[in-house]
Amino acid sequence: MPHAQRLFLFVAALLVSVAATAADLPIPSAPSLGAKSYILVDYNSGQVLAAKNPDQRIEPASITKLMTCYIIFDEIKKGNLKPSDMVTVSKKAWEMHGSQMFLKVGDKVSVDKLLHGLITASGNDAAVALAEYVAGTASTFADYMNAYAKHLGMKNSHFMDVNGLPHPDHYMSARDIATLYGAIVRHFPKLYDKYFHQKKFAYNGIQQYNRNTLLWSDPRVDGGKTGHTESAGYNLAVSAKDHGMRVISVVTGTDSENARKNQCEALISYGFRFFNDGKLFAAGQEISRIRVWKGAENELPVVAHGAVYIAYPRGQRDSLTTSAKLPSQLTAPVKKGERLGTLSIKYNDKTLKEEPLYAGKTIAEGGYVTQFVDDILMMFQ
Repeated sequence: MPHAQRLFLFVAALLVSVAATAADLPIPSAPSLGAKSYILVDYNSGQVLAAKNPDQRIEPASITKLMTCYIIFDEIKKGNLKPSDMVTVSKKAWEMHGSQMFLKVGDKVSVDKLLHGLITASGNDAAVALAEYVAGTASTFADYMNAYAKHLGMKNSHFMDVNGLPHPDHYMSARDIATLYGAIVRHFPKLYDKYFHQKKFAYNGIQQYNRNTLLWSDPRVDGGKTGHTESAGYNLAVSAKDHGMRVISVVTGTDSENARKNQCEALISYGFRFFNDGKLFAAGQEISRIRVWKGAENELPVVAHGAVYIAYPRGQRDSLTTSAKLPSQLTAPVKKGERLGTLSIKYNDKTLKEEPLYAGKTIAEGGYVTQFVDDILMMFQ
């Protein structure tokens, strides 16, 4: 073989080897942060991209107001109240210490303004005024908060008040905070867009600025909620979007405003730098098929509930593989929506996500002849 040809083949093989090595490079570990706990979640898929003590119970401080906000948004969505409704400020709301929107006893304030005061100014007075308007008392509203937390699957959360004042039985976890934040974005997108982007808010001639300073410094950040008490430290939960990918970053127990800002942003940058997300299957799309015995039809489409999204190492979508774990034998009748198995999505040998699979349609029992024949065939399976 001529020397030039041998050299060409050697260089080509080297390039292939380098490309293969680059494609298989592992994703760097998430930044090492000083926060007591943290979590970074891909919004579309729900996958955890980085975490430290995500289920540890912590003092959420004013991040508690995310649940207060969720319930008010839900009441608006259900038609039980309107942003234009006028709320009369009680003495209890006026007496609230800490962060305020500076309400006065007897003020008549719209739900709309109170929501701005709750989210942008983190007003303890706004939270109590809204809670009393919905539930009569703030303590009854706290019971409501616990019922909502259970419904949303928040396993390490319990609320004693609407503001997050220190109490041994008032706690959340980083994972639960991310779950709640994601639910706000998913269930109330228009209300989220209206209230969570605001950098400042004025009431009674007093201008206040959103304590989530990432709204100014990072254009990817479209909302968030801060929390701080001496015992809780500095907490922050934010949402950020970049090229259609949204992540939710939560840090708790940091030692300063700058620390919570910088650590939250470090997680966001890590997520966008090293991951992509995308839709593998559209809502209702057939993912697999399974043989149905003794039925009016002999094949059943298998689907997920809604679209299936996946977060994966950046640029490695073609390396993803899927497999469906389904029953070895399935007999009719089968009801649409019946849980059948699990879809496993892998990158190399690592399982990135598992998605429940369901019957895509109803299949009734077949006739006598069909059942008789299938009884015989099933003996040989």
